[in-house]
Amino acid sequence: MEIPLNGGKSQFSLQDLLAALKNTEEGERPVEQWNPENCGEMDMVIKADGSWWHEGTRVTRLPLVKLFASILRKDEDGKTYLVTPVEKIEIKVERAHFIAVRVDIEGEGQDQRVFFTTNLDDVVEAGPDTPIRVETDVKTMEPSPFVTVRGRLEAAMARPVFYELVDRAVPRKTDDGEQLGIWAGGAFFPLGPAGAHKV
Repeated sequence: MEIPLNGGKSQFSLQDLLAALKNTEEGERPVEQWNPENCGEMDMVIKADGSWWHEGTRVTRLPLVKLFASILRKDEDGKTYLVTPVEKIEIKVERAHFIAVRVDIEGEGQDQRVFFTTNLDDVVEAGPDTPIRVETDVKTMEPSPFVTVRGRLEAAMARPVFYELVDRAVPRKTDDGEQLGIWAGGAFFPLGPAGAHKV
């Protein structure tokens, strides 16, 4: 049975997607190099908890989720797409593309290395090309931490992961006061605005 990927709004189907990927290599695909035509939107959502939903039903087959994740791309327009050599379809993302569920820290100081594992088993080392960033709510001071996985795709950090970073954070002086952050890949990443850790 053919499964439409966009709620029946076009003729694009799961079979079309698989056919488009048939002659590409498995694993990480060169989606940044593909420039297909924009085919519109699809009824697929990556929820805030990292789960994938299609037409209101959760996608529970991990290999299928990993297949979709391998062709994700966020463009300069701020929108996220599933991209194949011949198709480009917009999907919705509630918070982030992935969830960072584990962090492993090696060494200390400026030579420290920080590795994140996502909910889809990707491992990314934080650094200048895959930075850590933290959005802070100006009213509640609640942090929302992220790490870049590839391209413009990000993983939201699970709370225990962020707490582990905070435990390893070091202070630095700024014009606005002391700021906590973490060294990763030779770069210093603030974990919040100056003085936030004293609030």
